[in-house]
Amino acid sequence: MPTIRNLPEKWDIEADLVAVGSGIGGLSAAITAHDNGAKAIVLERSGEVGGVTALSQGQVWISGNHHAAGMGIEDSAQSGFRYLRRLSMGYGEDEAILNLTVHARLALKYFEEKAGLRMNVIRGCPDYYYGLTNDSVSEGRLLEVEPFPGASLGEEWQPKTRLSPQVPYALTTQDIADKGGLAAMIHWDFELMGERIANDMRCAGSGLAAYFVKAALDRGIPLETGVNVEGLIGDGERVVGVRATRDGQELFIKANKGVVIAVSSYERNRNLERTLGNQLDSESMLFSAIDGANMRLAGPFGAKVARVPEISMAGFSVPGEETDEGLPVWRSAMPIIGLPHHIVVNSQGKRFGNEGFYRSFYYMTDIIDGVNQTHPNFPCWIVIDSQAREKYAFVSIMPGQDWPKGFGVVADTIEELAREAGIDPQGLAETVARFNGNAEKGVDPDFGRGEQPWGAWMTGDKTHKPNANLGPIVKPPFYAVRLSRMGATGIPAAGLKIDRNANVVGWDEAPIPGLYAAGNSAARMESGAVMQSGVSNARGMTYGWLAALHAVGRPSELLEQEIAGMSG
Repeated sequence: MPTIRNLPEKWDIEADLVAVGSGIGGLSAAITAHDNGAKAIVLERSGEVGGVTALSQGQVWISGNHHAAGMGIEDSAQSGFRYLRRLSMGYGEDEAILNLTVHARLALKYFEEKAGLRMNVIRGCPDYYYGLTNDSVSEGRLLEVEPFPGASLGEEWQPKTRLSPQVPYALTTQDIADKGGLAAMIHWDFELMGERIANDMRCAGSGLAAYFVKAALDRGIPLETGVNVEGLIGDGERVVGVRATRDGQELFIKANKGVVIAVSSYERNRNLERTLGNQLDSESMLFSAIDGANMRLAGPFGAKVARVPEISMAGFSVPGEETDEGLPVWRSAMPIIGLPHHIVVNSQGKRFGNEGFYRSFYYMTDIIDGVNQTHPNFPCWIVIDSQAREKYAFVSIMPGQDWPKGFGVVADTIEELAREAGIDPQGLAETVARFNGNAEKGVDPDFGRGEQPWGAWMTGDKTHKPNANLGPIVKPPFYAVRLSRMGATGIPAAGLKIDRNANVVGWDEAPIPGLYAAGNSAARMESGAVMQSGVSNARGMTYGWLAALHAVGRPSELLEQEIAGMSG
């Protein structure tokens, strides 16, 4: 129960529900509140709306959804619950997992029927852990939006609705998969991409965010940009508003029914990234406003913080690539390191994981050698040959394009490459020789690369035989790019603990009246140790919806019914 009483002398703005953050979590809450007769307002710190949702691939993972059912795919919310529970390794909470799976499908239908959201199943896209558990599916749970017409946002909001500098937002995942996947960038439909860019047809996360922005605009919900929320306001019993600044002026905004914190995570705050997560030298793909405001705002009211295992990434920045803020564009290595003619090695020149399945691989970069107190696998290097350069894009560097000057190391022999990069030459030569022999046979006895269905689908070359993820490294010149920075991707290890209604709870597990959290501001108790594409967007949409329903006095009772049914 909040005991803080810091009421202002007067309120500048009054609303029923105040959403802090304009990604899918904040927007879904505002839309739902409005539809239930409450006055909503969205406060955005930056100059653009759409939040981290707009930077994502835009996938939404929902078990038992009606799109899959319409295609004859057998699935259920209960199967999705068992899938996440099995893979959470005990780091999640059963109630939280069940709460997400039973409500996500309903939230999806709500926003499709009421808010104009249009989504489709990504055909052929399996669960990450398809084949490992009977509750995984080969397709049906991963959804994405149909292309969104940016012009429909209007002259004011079209340029103010965020686009992703990392994700090819003019193509759907299905468009890419139908042309061979990430590996086959040279075969993508660039004519279609050009048409969509020219007509501002938005796909992926940029499209997903735009659907929710449009729904809020259609309802006349105020989207206030450039507003920095600096503190919550309490009346001694509940959270009743926020204190913010805009253009140097202080604003007091009243929230009669609740405040929803949906500001993503803490990645641009180096101190929080090190102390709440375990990323020592992280670089983020997010914009600078993502700096832990969720913790700063909720902390004084006694909000509980919970943590699950980190989702590690590694990547690099290509010289000359910058965001609108002048920051280097951080590129994840995930889409490329599982391709044929690519390996990743440590300073000893040794491979240390399955590059074709990043969930396995990146945990290996976090390992600490307790004997000498080092990270033996970090830093590490991507090593490729000229076959890779001729066949595949190196993220943004296309085949035939000049290799950027000063980017990594280029050499005519493996030994020379190793010496110039700072890798053990003998170790790298031995690794490449062993890898090449096995790659020719299409096997990886060391780490099983190419055996994991999602890895082959997402990061392999479907035309490359006999293994979509394996190809020898034999053709000079050779290239090595150091992955010297662990990357933060918007899905944090720690967040605010919430209950089934998205109420933020205190250290006594009791809800803090009037305070909610959604999306990556909330702890990932639904996934625990597992990462599955699409869960983050599903969490944002579902918990924004649940928060608003509770705030307006119409909380869902479905979870109680589901628990009773399962126990009965």
